[in-house]
Amino acid sequence: MDEAIRLAETNMERGHGGPFGCVIVKDGEIIASGYNEVLNNNDPTAHAEIVAIRRACEKLNNYYLEGCEIYTSCEPCPMCLGAIYWSRPGKVYYAASREDADQAGFDDKHIYRELCLPLTDRIIPFQQIMQQKVKDIFLTWTRMNLNIKY
Repeated sequence: MDEAIRLAETNMERGHGGPFGCVIVKDGEIIASGYNEVLNNNDPTAHAEIVAIRRACEKLNNYYLEGCEIYTSCEPCPMCLGAIYWSRPGKVYYAASREDADQAGFDDKHIYRELCLPLTDRIIPFQQIMQQKVKDIFLTWTRMNLNIKY
């Protein structure tokens, strides 16, 4: 956790993005790390956890982080939480809470609220179109019977 926090502080001082850092550990060794690169890369998805997950998966040559632990300087936002669940690590440790981040001006709570609303009530309109075309593609995928779980 000390390394995740160090990355958060160093990154903040460099001005690359918010004060967030993350390391991924397997068998007691750091296999990947990341810090928030949103400002540096003009990429709203370049959160510390996403960057670290991408690097760890590349190193392991696998999209699962089985047997890994994630140490992150702050409770993950909804986007990072989704990536964590998709990558399936064994455990996540975090330092600051989402309430701590909110007090520092990082407002994720509106996203948590939006996720609970029906699509028609969300701030950003969502409209489903061309459903059948994609359902047909899904049917083809199912018939291919590749048994690839992710």
